[in-house]
Amino acid sequence: MKFGLVPVEEAIGALAAHSVRVGETMVGKGSLVTAEIATQLKQAGVKRMTVARLEPGDIGEDEAARQLAKALGGENVVVGEPFTGRCNLYAETAGILLIDIDAINSLNAVDEAMTAATLPAYTPVAAGEMIGTVKIIPYAVPKILLRDGVARAGTGALCIAPYTHRQVGVISTVLPWLKPSVINKTVAVLAKRLAPANATIAWDRRVPHDATALARELAHQETGDTRVIIVFGASAIADRRDVIPSAIEMAGGRVEHFGMPVDPGNLILIGSIAGKPIIGAPGCARSTKENGFDWILHRILADVPVTRADITAFGVGGLLKEIVTRPQPRAGGGQE
Repeated sequence: MKFGLVPVEEAIGALAAHSVRVGETMVGKGSLVTAEIATQLKQAGVKRMTVARLEPGDIGEDEAARQLAKALGGENVVVGEPFTGRCNLYAETAGILLIDIDAINSLNAVDEAMTAATLPAYTPVAAGEMIGTVKIIPYAVPKILLRDGVARAGTGALCIAPYTHRQVGVISTVLPWLKPSVINKTVAVLAKRLAPANATIAWDRRVPHDATALARELAHQETGDTRVIIVFGASAIADRRDVIPSAIEMAGGRVEHFGMPVDPGNLILIGSIAGKPIIGAPGCARSTKENGFDWILHRILADVPVTRADITAFGVGGLLKEIVTRPQPRAGGGQE
């Protein structure tokens, strides 16, 4: 692509690199300079203007953006119409954004002319939400460069794992000092968290904060239709031998991982029983503010595996902002 300042009469057939306004004549950035426009500009006193002219083998910015976006878009992703060298990608359904990070990085390393930006991997998204964008910096790129970019982008580097688990069971353990109103509020907050995933609370059980009683309830629920079980403890889990993890094992389930490098949200437990995920919720899950519980919950609702390696990788970016309901707990303690 040729780019530079030329006499107005030589600008015919090229693209205006910048907007030009003289009197009643307006030439928009990126618009084609016609013979009529060139004459009007010259009559208005404009002698030279900066233009871009495509050469053989060049691909215009919109077409280049479209091809790259199409390569990046995978399952449950919609590619929008390109404009001014930009092409956006959108979630076709609600779910979790999955990204081939290496493919995005590889594409961005090809040349400064081609860029791709996305939301963070594993972000919960709504149907129609923008999840990524491709932007071509100049007005055109060489075909050979674009071909390399498309190859680096791979096939379907961005896709959406739709929410699949629609019914969630809740068990709250009870101690004498824990008010029923606190539990009721916790369940209501959870219902709001589930709404974006079109999931609902199928049942709500309350049992004493005792491993035997909790194990009995877990064993009773393992054969039901509910695919996810969340346990809110009257007291936060302090050890793998505490009430909630002990109850899971007593019921025939297993504890996959306890603890997480996300704050608030450190004291979360991931387990399973009869193939059903169990989340031992941290105390911060009673709050409406984002915390580590959200990161785990939405992945599980979309049936995206959460491994120990996934959890231990949360540390960078895992220090979340202080929340109004627990001001500066890290400075002086507080439940997590």
